Amino acid sequence: MAQREGGGLRADAAQNKERLLAAAREVFAEQGLGVSMRQVARHAGVSEPTLRRRFASREALIAEAFEDKVVLYAEAAEAALGDLDPWVGFTSFLRQMASMQLVDRGFAEMLTMTFPASMRYEQGRRRAWDAIQRLIERAKTAGRLREDFVAEDIVLLLLAHAGVVAGSGRLAERFSARLLGYLLQAFAAPGAVSLPPAPSVAETYRALLRLHDNDPA
Repeated sequence: MAQREGGGLRADAAQNKERLLAAAREVFAEQGLGVSMRQVARHAGVSEPTLRRRFASREALIAEAFEDKVVLYAEAAEAALGDLDPWVGFTSFLRQMASMQLVDRGFAEMLTMTFPASMRYEQGRRRAWDAIQRLIERAKTAGRLREDFVAEDIVLLLLAHAGVVAGSGRLAERFSARLLGYLLQAFAAPGAVSLPPAPSVAETYRALLRLHDNDPA
């Protein structure tokens, strides 16, 4: 009889699941989250029905594949709060997010999705969002971040950065550094030109959802 790991999945079943997750992480990193379950199954060397027996939907697969990374995202935001210089903490966090995005095309897309079935994922993302709000307030209080900056502007940065990464190939790292340089100058106080009103949280969320509406299932 096959052994069970801590009363959970049998050892061979757990290994098979991890193999599927590893394949999904590779495909998502290289191509983003628009890939189909069939493409993930092909990369893992299994049939699509086999993949779907373990993960009922692509959302369930994405949630488990990115659980560890969203925890790192939260930890990075919390670690940035420990910097004595609020502006350095804020900008170093944004640079770290951009670096993560350079090696994983699915990263920014993953941050715009919700996975109510994955409590670990959602808890990690809420931790990160709370820390980001505090990073923003610290930088504003220090007089280094423009007063009209909002957390949704970080989503804007990541989406813009994703386009640059996707379109610049081998020069992605250099283009990334240039874009971040411009954006961080724009974010800095006092802000040379007033910005148009920012979209609301609900409007931002609806716009992000539309990015996934046409993705293959």
